[in-house]
Formats: sequence, structure tokens, C-alpha cells
Amino acid sequence: MEFFTIFCTAALLAGGLYWFVCVLGSAERKGKYAVQLSGGSIAKENVQDNYKQYWSFFRRPKEIEKVENVPAFVDTFYNLVTDIYEWGWGQSFHFSPSIPGKSHREATRMHEEMAVDLLNVKPGARILDAGCGVGGPMRAIAAHSGANVVGITINEYQVNRARTHNKKAGLDKQCEVVCGNFLQMPFTDNSFDGVYSIEATCHAPKLEEVYSEIYRVLKPGSLYVSYEWVTTELYSGEDAEHVEVIQGIERGDALPGLRSYKDIAEVAKKVGFEVIKEKDLAKPPSNPWWTRLKMGRIAYWRNHILVTVLAWLGIAPKGVVDVHEMLFVTADYLTRGGESGIFTPMHMILCRKPESKSGLNSD
Repeated sequence: MEFFTIFCTAALLAGGLYWFVCVLGSAERKGKYAVQLSGGSIAKENVQDNYKQYWSFFRRPKEIEKVENVPAFVDTFYNLVTDIYEWGWGQSFHFSPSIPGKSHREATRMHEEMAVDLLNVKPGARILDAGCGVGGPMRAIAAHSGANVVGITINEYQVNRARTHNKKAGLDKQCEVVCGNFLQMPFTDNSFDGVYSIEATCHAPKLEEVYSEIYRVLKPGSLYVSYEWVTTELYSGEDAEHVEVIQGIERGDALPGLRSYKDIAEVAKKVGFEVIKEKDLAKPPSNPWWTRLKMGRIAYWRNHILVTVLAWLGIAPKGVVDVHEMLFVTADYLTRGGESGIFTPMHMILCRKPESKSGLNSD
């Protein structure tokens, strides 16, 4: 009888663990298992030290503003968070407005497809994804438009993940991934039929520098669309709560400093672009983009327990627990920013590179 009790208890625990990890967890749906969580290109034993190094940047805020320090800063961040993002969120590292009757994945895909639709490119066109992550948007856009997409990311681990996903999706001939800095891109002038960036240029210390590079590689007459992270007209630098929320978003997302919505078109024009359209895609009638963050609180605690256990067993690096907690805190700041209306991750700007250099501002 005692043996039977022990056997049933063990079976129940094993079944519960499987349900906890695989059924409730997002790993099977997203392609990354909890037991595979890592620190990206960082050796397992160095993850915790690199997490501390990441936070050290914020004790020296002026260092983050220096262009030469940004690659290491952002690269460290994405080594730390990529596996957790992919496991808990998906292969598209961005937000989208929630759509009644549509799943988060469907809403995300529609948000991505809208970007390439705005570019008005034809099948076979060569377009650039500036800041491609593990390539979720790239694959959706390639499949939807028939365009050939070249993605660039500073993080080598993301390059390898994106290439793996591209091959699994049967899009490796249509999607190319390059490891590089979008402030100094390894592409020739006037070589792309269109460019898009989805919540990526916020990592640049100066927007003018990344916009200048995009302008350089874009063919004359072609379009560029970007979804920007910005503070809105409701933000006040005199409001202590507003400042706390924005600084919390910056610290938890490797941002050298969030820009005001007023800066985006001004910078685009300064580097030579013609601004065709500008709109905050988060405003009504769009439904809240932060709903998914609020709905994920229970999943966070479930996942945090799992990550803690895996780290205790030595399966996951110890620093992963700290990273996971940091992302939860950041999710709260993002939610507060969205609910108060002082922050948006989808300030859309659509620009055209003039046919001639006459559009370039001489200032």
C-alpha cells in the first residue's frame, strides 16, 4: 500500500511538472523550451556577472550616450533577454494593438504586415529590417509581401536564432540576416527598395545617426517606415511619477534615453527625408497594446518559479532569475506608461528619400 502511495504521488508530481512546463508554458508554441534558457552568447558561468555589468551602465548614464559604448551595452542586454523573450513572448520582440476576436499572434502579424504595406514594395524587392531581433517580423513580412528581406542585428546569438527560424519556416532563401551595427551598416549606398524598423531605433543614442544610415542605404524615391518608442504630449518632466515610469522603461529595455514624439519628424527631415505620414498607432480607436502585459502576470509568477527551480538545479544560469525579475518590473512600468498615455511604442513615421538631393537640409 505504501509503495502504491509513493508511486501515485511520484506520477502526480511528474504529470504536474509536465503540465506546468509544457502545457501552461509557452515553450512548445514559441520554439524555445524553459530548460534551454541561456545567456545568449555569454558563457553560462558569466551570465550573472554580465547582468551586473548591464546595470553598471546606468550608474554612469553619460557613458550610455557615447556612440562607441552602445554596441556593447545593447549586445549585453540582448544576450541576457533573447531566450526569455522568445520563450515567454514569441519571436516578434514588439507590441501591437489588441484586436477583438484576434489572438495576440494574429494581431502581431497584422501590425507587421501593415509596415510593409506602407512601403508599397513589389514581390522580389530588396528591403531592410533595421534591428531584426530573431526575425519574427522579417518572416511575416517576407511571406506577406514576397519581398527579399535583409535583417541586421548587433547580437550574434540573435543572428543564429533568426537563421534557424528562417530555415524551419522555409524562408532562408528569402530572408538574410547580418550581424552588424545599424549606426554603421555594411551595405552600399542606395541598395534597398524599402526599409522598416519596428521598435528598434530607440536603442540608438542619437536618432539622427541611425536615420542618416538608413537614408544612405535607401534608394532615391523609396520609402522608410518606423514604429518608434517615444514619450507623448501627455508626458511631463516635472511630474515625479512620469519620470519614474520613463526611467524604469529605459533601464529595463537598454535605452540610452527615450525621445519625445516631437523629435521624430524633425530628425527625419534634418537627414533629408520627406515626411509623408506620422501617427501614434496606439491611440483610439486602437485597443490597448499593454493588455497582454497585464494578462501575463499569472504566467510571470509561474515562469519565475520554474526559472528559479531550473537555476537552483544548475540547468539554467543563475543570472537568468535576475533577468526574468527585471523584465517583470519593466513590464509594470510599460503598463503604467501605456495606461497613463505618457508612452507609446508605436509612434509611426513614414518617410520618402527624395529622387534628388534637393530634399537634404543644409543646416
